[in-house]
Amino acid sequence: MQVILIDENLSPSLVKMAHERGFECSHVNHLGKAGQKDWELKKAILEGDWTFVTNNSVDFRGPYDRPGSAGEYADVRLHAGLVCINASGGLNLESQKQLFTRILDDFEK
Repeated sequence: MQVILIDENLSPSLVKMAHERGFECSHVNHLGKAGQKDWELKKAILEGDWTFVTNNSVDFRGPYDRPGSAGEYADVRLHAGLVCINASGGLNLESQKQLFTRILDDFEK
């Protein structure tokens, strides 16, 4: 089962949703890592074997048209995961919850 870490650009309320479904989950803010640079988060993510959920996809996976070509994970060969939830027009809390529910559904499969 995934051990999930939610990025600071997403709501901490997603942690409760994951816990209610039996997942181990935390938020960047809960780990005292709010405001850290992406490269600093990368180290913690890899060391903790977290599946990282963010809407800051370009910084972690590279440009949309060339994923994996750049970004913090470009040099990572094997990792627990990166889940990018992006939506045109931004993500309000309701959108975050709907998308995160789908993510958790997929994790349970």
